[in-house]
Amino acid sequence: MRCSRAHAVPSAALCPAFDSQCSFVTDTDCPCISEVTKTHTDSPQLSQMEVSAPIPTANRSSVLEFVLLGVTDKRGLQLLLFGVLLVTYTLTLLGNLLIVALTLADRRLHTPMYFFLRHFSLLEVGFTSTVSPQMLAHLLAARGVISRHRCFAQMILYFTLGAVEALLLAVMSTDRFLAICRPLRYPALMTPRVCSSLVLACWAVTLLALPGLFAWMLSLPFCGPRVLNHFFCDSSPLLELVCADTRLLQLVAFLVAVCTLLIATLITALSYGCIISTILRLPAAGGRSKAFSTCSSHILVVSLTYGSCIIMYLNPTQTGRLDLNKGIAFFNTTVSPLLNPFIYCLRNQLVHTVCRDLLLRSRELSSKIFRA
Repeated sequence: MRCSRAHAVPSAALCPAFDSQCSFVTDTDCPCISEVTKTHTDSPQLSQMEVSAPIPTANRSSVLEFVLLGVTDKRGLQLLLFGVLLVTYTLTLLGNLLIVALTLADRRLHTPMYFFLRHFSLLEVGFTSTVSPQMLAHLLAARGVISRHRCFAQMILYFTLGAVEALLLAVMSTDRFLAICRPLRYPALMTPRVCSSLVLACWAVTLLALPGLFAWMLSLPFCGPRVLNHFFCDSSPLLELVCADTRLLQLVAFLVAVCTLLIATLITALSYGCIISTILRLPAAGGRSKAFSTCSSHILVVSLTYGSCIIMYLNPTQTGRLDLNKGIAFFNTTVSPLLNPFIYCLRNQLVHTVCRDLLLRSRELSSKIFRA
């Protein structure tokens, strides 16, 4: 058993100076503590006091702030990443908000598919805004300090919006199944009231499943050097700093993730399996091409979202894979929200027509204003 701050009672054989009250040892008492301290102090962002100062036993829950190690500690790479991330975040906001504006402005897009897409785009804006602005500020300042309350708020928003997205994707796949496999009954089944109820159901399931886990995690005592090996407050690095036995919490979180992710993935897989089977039976090649064009974009988004979440969170032990999770989370929070508007709209002829018509209307309106 290695020395780890994620365990309530580290091995006395390895750390003999670690007492029963979870007090901390010196570098010389425990070689692996020394190794962790040396690794963290190599970063120019952290001082020796920030890394190695232990939390007193009496105040081990009163951590006021955390230090995020970020993606890199090289200043040149930080500035380069800041520029790339700034452009990516701006394009993400513009792309997703454009989808929201188009689906609200034109009656041709007032259909269940675009109703769900509008809500999905709003979730993507909130999801990436939970992480990207703070990451930009830390990259520019070269110092990743975040307060305890902001850290916990970020974690809660990240998982809440991510869970609603995963459930909404399953709803969107069911909508496509009904539209393609049950076209005659589709208008009667997917009414505006049903669509609104499905979106509210996604939020209701999330708000019933996650708050208990959040309250449980926030009630645990935090101790150690306050250093999170991540660029935002994910659950895995936070669990590394808990001075208690987190195995039961991790098991319950794993079961919740199984119930949400795997059920959503199963619904989506069955829906698209039926869709592909129906498309292959269509007599006209043009109909097959149009249906595949619509569904391929959905399948790509679903694969990116579910795949990354399954790799990161469908693991009974959340700790110990921080480097892998950090790389996947960077893609999931910065790149994936940027790709979604292009994936959904790049090959969508109706969206192209609506954009062209709106541009013509705005041009005519502006010419009338100037003439007046």
